[in-house]
Amino acid sequence: MKILKTSNRFFAIASLLFVFSFTPVLEAKETPMSGAKLGEPLPANLFVELNKRINPAVVNISATVQQRPSRRSPRLDRRDPFFDFFEEFFGPQMRPHRGQPDQPRALGTGFLISPDGLILTNNHVVDLEGGNIKVALTEDPTKFYEAEVIGRDVRGDISLIKIDAGKKLPYLKLGSSEGLEVGQWVAAFGNPFGHSNTMTTGIISAKGRSIDELNRFPFLQTDASINPGNSGGPLVDTNGYVIGMNTAIDARAQGIGFSIPIDYVKDILPILEKGESVKRGFIGVNIMGFNPRVAAQLQVDEGEGALITQIMPDGPAEKSGLKEYDVIVKFGKKPVKSERDLIRAVQDTPVGKKSKTTIHRFNKRGKKNVKSFDIVVGQHPEDQRLAARPEKVNTGTKAPFGLGFKVANSNDELRREFSINTSVPKGPVVTSVERRSIASQAGLSTGDVILDVNKVPVKRLRDVMKNLRKGRNYLRVARHSGVALLFMDTKSQ
Repeated sequence: MKILKTSNRFFAIASLLFVFSFTPVLEAKETPMSGAKLGEPLPANLFVELNKRINPAVVNISATVQQRPSRRSPRLDRRDPFFDFFEEFFGPQMRPHRGQPDQPRALGTGFLISPDGLILTNNHVVDLEGGNIKVALTEDPTKFYEAEVIGRDVRGDISLIKIDAGKKLPYLKLGSSEGLEVGQWVAAFGNPFGHSNTMTTGIISAKGRSIDELNRFPFLQTDASINPGNSGGPLVDTNGYVIGMNTAIDARAQGIGFSIPIDYVKDILPILEKGESVKRGFIGVNIMGFNPRVAAQLQVDEGEGALITQIMPDGPAEKSGLKEYDVIVKFGKKPVKSERDLIRAVQDTPVGKKSKTTIHRFNKRGKKNVKSFDIVVGQHPEDQRLAARPEKVNTGTKAPFGLGFKVANSNDELRREFSINTSVPKGPVVTSVERRSIASQAGLSTGDVILDVNKVPVKRLRDVMKNLRKGRNYLRVARHSGVALLFMDTKSQ
């Protein structure tokens, strides 16, 4: 019976494949896929060719430091959001091995979108407490390139990073998620549990999935197998275009994964490329969908739109004259048929712009009145909070001999700033590490506590400076995950 079911599934899959054509995205030998008709031989190597074209542009992202607590949700702190769903079913023992303290540890996946090294990934993958982001290409997984964060959207969980490989790199093209249909074939690429160059296939199983604690975007849902480590990887269609970014799974069930629709990524990409922060519009209301069922409960005419359930004090909506039970049917030039339409329209409106808002207001007898208000869109409070957060200023004294790091005497403020555990001994604290420096290549990270230099115990900044020398240096440092021995040689550069 099992063999029969497998066979039936194979023929069911085969019966669908003939409708697809394949357009190569990367430079590679084209496999003719056109002209397939019912009853003719099917392209058995469609996914084989897809893998050859996509995987060279998929990267493995790792780091040598611990991820910092996320600013988005307490239950997503310190790790990939995959784990929160995953551990609900299997328990914390299912976390993957993260490597030794001074070795690059796999964090997730990304994909190249330009030949000069621009990479898209999830923000939670590269949201680090200092240290260096490492990127390995498919062509040589043992060679790591240091990545720079160009721009990030914290609430959207999207980051743009860049590497300099000194050559042109293969890259993917961004498609469109607007016209996707449930049942459409897709493939997911990434590094699940550190297993690089993994490809899985499936279909779009649903659209518009709202998981507010993870993302403001309504997700695409797919049954293509994705796991922890797939975060930031591409979801592509059978033409090889990226139509989503893999972000989360629900491990309480099998084959339920979530991807950010690529159209949302494309909307903010120009902002990220400029290194600017993403600002979301805000009008200060809580809403729910207004549909025939809700209208019947309120004993008013059937309709559609977004029903205001709460007006926030001193917000743009209150100042404009909107009230509870108003139904917003148009915002600016965009019609509002559901609460999602309004959320997207408001958040995509530039802060400070005046938008004409059309509402339906019902009297006690259920009679509808159409009114219009001008609302000046404000900035989302969370964006304001993040913008107001002062940047950490890393003070300290520069190490000699061009080693490329700064160190300061330990104090309570520094230990709080770098989240140094109470179990870590007190000692001089590394406050900054220059990119591509001798210290960086040795694995030194901000927040490391120096225990000894060249086998001489150190307790103060002056002890570190006194015992560093030109040539080969041995540093023993304490960090959250243990003690590491680092080697720095000024003759190496």
